[in-house]
Amino acid sequence: MSVLGRLADGWRPVLRWARALLRNALVTFVVLTVTLWLMPGVRSTDVVDTLWLVVLVAGVGALARLLLFPAIRVLGGLAAMLLGASTQLLVMAVALRLDPADRVTGLPATVVAAVMAVVFAALLNWFVDAGTDTAFVAELRRLMSRTRRAHTRRTGERGEPGRRPPGMLVVQLDGVSAPLLDWAVRAGNLPTIGGWLRSGTHAMVPWHTGIPATTPAAQAGILHGDTRTVPAYRWYDKTQQRLVVPARPRDGADVEARMSTGEGLLRYGGVSISNVFTGDAPTSLLTVSRAALPGRSARGWAVFMASPYGFTRAIVLGLAEMVTELHQARLQRRRNLHPRVRRLGAFVALRPAAMLLRDVNVSLVAEQMARGAPVIFCDLVDYDEVAHHAGPARPEALKALENLDHTLGILHRLAGDSAFREYHLVVLSDHGQSLGATFRHRYGETLEHLVARLARRADGAASASGRGTPPLVVASGNLGMVYVVGEPGKLTRTELETLYPGLVDGLVQHSGIGVVVVDEEGAGPVALGRNGRHELRDGTVHGTDPLTPFGPRARADLLRHQQMQHVGDLVLISAVDRATDEVAAFEELVGSHGGLGGAQTEAILIHPAAWPRDAADLDGPAAVHRQLLTWLRRLGLREPARSVAAPPLGSVHTGPLDESVGTRQAAPRNA
Repeated sequence: MSVLGRLADGWRPVLRWARALLRNALVTFVVLTVTLWLMPGVRSTDVVDTLWLVVLVAGVGALARLLLFPAIRVLGGLAAMLLGASTQLLVMAVALRLDPADRVTGLPATVVAAVMAVVFAALLNWFVDAGTDTAFVAELRRLMSRTRRAHTRRTGERGEPGRRPPGMLVVQLDGVSAPLLDWAVRAGNLPTIGGWLRSGTHAMVPWHTGIPATTPAAQAGILHGDTRTVPAYRWYDKTQQRLVVPARPRDGADVEARMSTGEGLLRYGGVSISNVFTGDAPTSLLTVSRAALPGRSARGWAVFMASPYGFTRAIVLGLAEMVTELHQARLQRRRNLHPRVRRLGAFVALRPAAMLLRDVNVSLVAEQMARGAPVIFCDLVDYDEVAHHAGPARPEALKALENLDHTLGILHRLAGDSAFREYHLVVLSDHGQSLGATFRHRYGETLEHLVARLARRADGAASASGRGTPPLVVASGNLGMVYVVGEPGKLTRTELETLYPGLVDGLVQHSGIGVVVVDEEGAGPVALGRNGRHELRDGTVHGTDPLTPFGPRARADLLRHQQMQHVGDLVLISAVDRATDEVAAFEELVGSHGGLGGAQTEAILIHPAAWPRDAADLDGPAAVHRQLLTWLRRLGLREPARSVAAPPLGSVHTGPLDESVGTRQAAPRNA
């Protein structure tokens, strides 16, 4: 590089800083002018006085930032959230109190003026950028530049363009099905992903999740290669006699401790961001199983919370998102759109929370790319949260998907010109979603009520056995599991009918239940339907095959599921509409996942087109885990595969099923 080129590179950060300073000054001047004009009783709006106030704001803000970052380093991640939430207000309030013109008097007036100024600043920045993330991206680039310089001083490594080591950034688009993403690309609604595919830099392939189609199960397989520990989004552990929900930190930590071998996908220098499990990453940020906010060393967290383009902007836009949600829910009611669910209460806050989390995640990913983490895995949940309540292909869900595509574009830009490594982007989803009116809406009662009603028929027999209470029902989308609490191990059909005569048959004959899976002596796990049965071990079918509506992989999926730990004594899958592929969730969700039916088991994988795949068909999250490991080895980010004998699994089969998956039709049994 020439001397002039090096001088130009040296001046670019200074010029960017000067432009940012000038922009901040102009925005502050406009905001303060409008705020003071709107405030009642303000004695003067002199331009010179306002310019002095702008200087005060800049000075107080600089001092606050000097004090803020050391405080965060001492107090940790929670301090960043608390201090960041109040810093902008405090800066504005202190500046107004120090105003030489003394135009705002009294604490209440000062607080009101400070709040108005902060809100106006966030809105004005958004309008100046034409509703884009220009200022936000500029702030991230400044963060990455500072982080890279600190990394260079500490390690002596420069990561120069053209000579950067490789890295992998894996972004999970939670809940996005392969058919929906394919349609959105073909419709031209996703310019980032569509641009990659049309230019040939990336390839897109579907992968089959199997059952359970949930985030904890998918991440157990993708991050840890585990296919036995997570049978649903939530389940009952008979050994511990308690309900387990991996989305709760204590349960997530316990589940990960039992399944981790210490050799997860992110074991060697990787970073886990906003996931359920860590993948054995040495650095975990906003990861459920670690139950902690980003700590003292996560500057990206601190910068986001303290920046006017970060937390404050997200709060203001989040409030607008809440209003949008209420409006969209009202439109569904006015149009009498079906299927739909009630969209009030906690969900109104979930949408802005998901948006806030997305921006936080981008800040954390940007910092880790500047630090040179070899592999980063980040989950973005925006689409999944919206689709659960609005519907997987409704306009608001599609808008959330378009926002995620825009976020991928931001990460792609940051990886291209600001990161320490040359990051290759891999995008995947953990499952899809299926539309449908809920079980309660269709049949007038919940699954819990149905099981309790059928179990009461056996009160005499159950009471004689000392077990009068109904079984426990645990739902995950249109997957339901029924447990007889107090009975160790998994019960057979004979044992269940002894305790609750009529329960199994009553569930099988219900029009809302598509399949009931139960163990039978001698036959093993059997899938029962209203007019037939399918023996899962050997594929023998009697009568009408109950698995036909669920596709050709249903037998393999259910057989693998039956061999997982803590699976229910009964496993139920709701009926699926053959005309529309709609399912009936056992939860109050119009877009659901967890079981079988519709697009919920059809996930997506997008990767650099030049990277060869190990297999044309990726069946299950463990197959995706193996594929990602192969790519990491090809990049030199993981040691070569070692030949290790598989541990004995007894009767549990966790790998691909052999040719016995095919079914054979048996002659009807005599009654």
